[in-house]
Amino acid sequence: MFKKILVPTDGSPLSEKAITAAVEFARQTDGRIFGLSVAEPYPFTPLSEPAFTPDGNIYEAKMRELAQLHVQKIADAAQAAQVPCETTIALSFSPYEEIVKAANNSGCDVIFMASHGRKGLNKLFVGSETQKVLAHSTIPVMVFR
Repeated sequence: MFKKILVPTDGSPLSEKAITAAVEFARQTDGRIFGLSVAEPYPFTPLSEPAFTPDGNIYEAKMRELAQLHVQKIADAAQAAQVPCETTIALSFSPYEEIVKAANNSGCDVIFMASHGRKGLNKLFVGSETQKVLAHSTIPVMVFR
């Protein structure tokens, strides 16, 4: 039923739990893994003084490098379990949009992702990428806590 699994990761221990579950599920069902990490672009502030603004290209390169390390963990886990795997990174201020877009563009059947379990007012004010994916995804989402 679920043959292509999208696994978005932010490198957190909870994301690793989702990676482990997704890879094991794919191994047992002859599925495939599609790994994704979303890097945050440089938070450009046009009103800042140019002399005090760090180079945005350096920042974004570091964020891409970090995202690549995150998806490499997915690739390594999949390879160890002999599960086919593709990985990609995206650059966006809106991770949930990239997750939903990646699921649609790659033809995924399900998303395995972590939730950081925010509660109460913090959840309302901060928002949750997982909640946003749940609200906007047209495919099932398996959430790990």
